[in-house]
Formats: sequence, C-alpha cells, structure tokens
Amino acid sequence: MQNKILAPSLLAADFSKLYEEIAIVERSGGKMLHIDVMDGSFVSNISIGPPVITALRSLSNLIFDVHLMVNDPDRYLAMVAESGADIITVHAEACPHLYRTVVRIREMHKKVCVALNPATPLNVLDYILDGLDMVLLMTVEPGFGGQSYIPAMTEKIRQLASIIKQSGREVLIEVDGGINLENAREVIDAGADVLVAGSAVFGIDTEKKIMEFSKILNAIV
Repeated sequence: MQNKILAPSLLAADFSKLYEEIAIVERSGGKMLHIDVMDGSFVSNISIGPPVITALRSLSNLIFDVHLMVNDPDRYLAMVAESGADIITVHAEACPHLYRTVVRIREMHKKVCVALNPATPLNVLDYILDGLDMVLLMTVEPGFGGQSYIPAMTEKIRQLASIIKQSGREVLIEVDGGINLENAREVIDAGADVLVAGSAVFGIDTEKKIMEFSKILNAIV
C-alpha cells in the first residue's frame, strides 16, 4: 500500500505570516503543501499567484501542489511551472482542450493532476488517465474554505479507485474539501491517497493537528 499524504491547504493559513505557517508544516514532518490559485472567474474568490509561489519556493523544500482554480488555465501554465510548482492541477471543467493541456504540463516536466468538481462524472478521465500522475476529486464545491464534506463523494472516491486499479496505472487520488480528523479514515478507506485539509490544520495548535493527522495516516498504512 502506498504511503498516504497530508497536504495542508495554504488557503487556510494566516497570510500575514506565510513563512512561519509553512515552517510549522515542515517541522511537523509535512511533505506537501496545497496551494490554491483562484482567478475570481472560475470561482468567485481571488487568491495568490505565481509571484507569491516564487517567493515561497525559495523558502521551502515541500512539494508544491498547485491547484489552478482558473478559467483557461493554459494561460498560466508556464508562469506556474517557472514559479516552482511540482504538481500542476487543472480543472476538467475549465479546459476546452483537456488532452492538450495535460500534454503541455507533461512537457514542462511537472507532475500532472486533473481536478473534477463534485457533479463532474468520472468518464471525463476515460481518454487521459494514462497521462496523469494524480486525480483531484473535489469533495465540496470549489472556491471557499470551511465547507462541509459532501457524503456522496465517498462513493465517487471508491469508484475512481476501482477504475485506477483496473487500469493497472499508478495514479494517486487526492481529495479536497471538508477533510478533517473525523472523516480522514473514511476517505482513505475509500481509496484516497492525498488528503487536502485547510481549516482542519491551520489555526490554533497547527503542529498538534498535523501530528494527529499523521497518526491516522500511519495507522492506516
């Protein structure tokens, strides 16, 4: 069984002290950081962009999992790649030519991830799965932190895990939205490999919360 990974979501961190927040993740044994880029169009919020990612890259050795919640993400791929992203995630719903976008990210020598909103069917992946390193299943509607996990997404995770297993490919399943210490075991049992958690990690006792997540992940592995 592959090791399970916690990817704290920077969106929930204190933006007035991002370096300190990232340092806590590293000190707690974290390996990956989830970074949401929002354009105010695909989702209504606006968040950080490539210049901030570049600045953070110089301060951290964490894997940067950059989630583009933007329309027409092809416009930003080169900038995000150059800023230091290790994984670039694009939404199937935002890509008019999804196969071409996947190929472009691969040509930039970055890990490729495709995200699906809760109502987007899994068959969108039918002809691109062999070009992916990871699939991100949104377990809330994208754009805002602090939402509650959509229970129906557990079955969607399970179905995707079955599809990947039958394909024989090594593709990770990432889940994002409403993940906390109470439902972490449920989503991993369904087949998730990478758990994105924001408000359940950052805030009071961040280091303690990361340690508690680690106990759950290690116990399952």
